[in-house]
Amino acid sequence: MLVPRSAPLRAFVLAMTLLAVVCAPQGSVWAADPIDELRREANKARKDLEKATKEWESRKKALAASQAKLRETLKELGKAEAELDRIRVPLARLANTMYQTPGLGGAMVIFSAQGSRTALRAAADLTHIASEQEALIRRADELQRRYEQLATTAQELQSRNAVEQTRVQQEVQRLKQRSAELTSQLTAMLDKLEVSRERRLLMECPADLVADARKYPNGLIPAKYLCDLPQKGEQLRADAARSFYKLNAAYKRRFGRDICITDSYRSLADQQRVYYQRPGFAAIPGRSNHGLGTALDLCGGVQISGSVQFRWMEANSRRYGWFHPSWAYSNPFEPWHWEYGSE
Repeated sequence: MLVPRSAPLRAFVLAMTLLAVVCAPQGSVWAADPIDELRREANKARKDLEKATKEWESRKKALAASQAKLRETLKELGKAEAELDRIRVPLARLANTMYQTPGLGGAMVIFSAQGSRTALRAAADLTHIASEQEALIRRADELQRRYEQLATTAQELQSRNAVEQTRVQQEVQRLKQRSAELTSQLTAMLDKLEVSRERRLLMECPADLVADARKYPNGLIPAKYLCDLPQKGEQLRADAARSFYKLNAAYKRRFGRDICITDSYRSLADQQRVYYQRPGFAAIPGRSNHGLGTALDLCGGVQISGSVQFRWMEANSRRYGWFHPSWAYSNPFEPWHWEYGSE
């Protein structure tokens, strides 16, 4: 399952997560929490953002349709203009012809001394020219009207689309702002309810990410299927991370600080680098539990065998699903290396 974490709709994700938390079945660690108001606000936030998103999508579709109509109108406008250009030449030629033979001397010219054959031919030419002229003029009038209509439509569409484009941009900005406000409000409510960092991390790390993470080879798990640890830049597979949050909370109650981490999930490239730096000590690339997101290298005293921190981890880590593997006591000796799961 892909967990969206983009800023514009982060509040929506948070709202859905909180709804899932507060609607948990009786007997779960969350069921008894008195956060009905938070549930109502989260539900309201979800509905508000859903409505705003639908309105935004509707505006986008309307604008896209209008833009398509504008493109088609401009295309038709170009065709009409091109045809008008073609007609201007024969129209000019007809006008010139009519100017040079004004009336051809009237209808009685056929009885003149010049002879009837020439006069009849001239009269026939005049009739043909007049007929062509009338047809061209009618077509020119039609094209001119069509051109003007298309030009008016194009201008209206351009103006309307410019306004709608601004509205869409404003809607996007409003949606982002509303999302940020809701995120701030819900986070403030969480702070007011004193929801612990451990619980927040759990909210952001759904257990069902594990199934997706397991589909990928060792060292090739996409970051979106891993969960963040309290220490910046460190990640684990969801089941290991969720257990580590609880282990870390217990450790912090004892020592007053988070467990120090030097390495967590390790990509295949990182594992190759470590392997070549420490031949014979690091696992073969593609075989390390670091590449599965289920191993940690620790510091802050834990890396020293026999230290107070190391002994505390030995005594307490298994109840949270973590252990120090037997091989790490001797071959090679790595007191800092701890793994999640069963040995």
